[in-house]
Amino acid sequence: MTIPVKNIIFDKIHDAGSLTDSELLKALAKDDRAIAEDRFNKLLLDLEIMGLIKVSWLSKDARRIEVVEEKVDEDEVDASNRRMEERDYEASFPGAGQ
Repeated sequence: MTIPVKNIIFDKIHDAGSLTDSELLKALAKDDRAIAEDRFNKLLLDLEIMGLIKVSWLSKDARRIEVVEEKVDEDEVDASNRRMEERDYEASFPGAGQ
């Protein structure tokens, strides 16, 4: 079973954190996965539309590609409940607070 090129590209970006488009093309070529520039751009666009990566221009000919990290905002009520449960758990041990 072959792994889709889109997944390989995402894995390379994820492992590196961020890199330029030329670095990514070189890494793919090093692994014998050289692809045409138009297909490469299409795959990057697909990954960006899916919300997995962010592509920004560094200069006229260079793009920076990085993985989008999802920020999970904790609800105030959930945070309060978690703190209360931690205090109750710690208080359940006799002699621990002395």
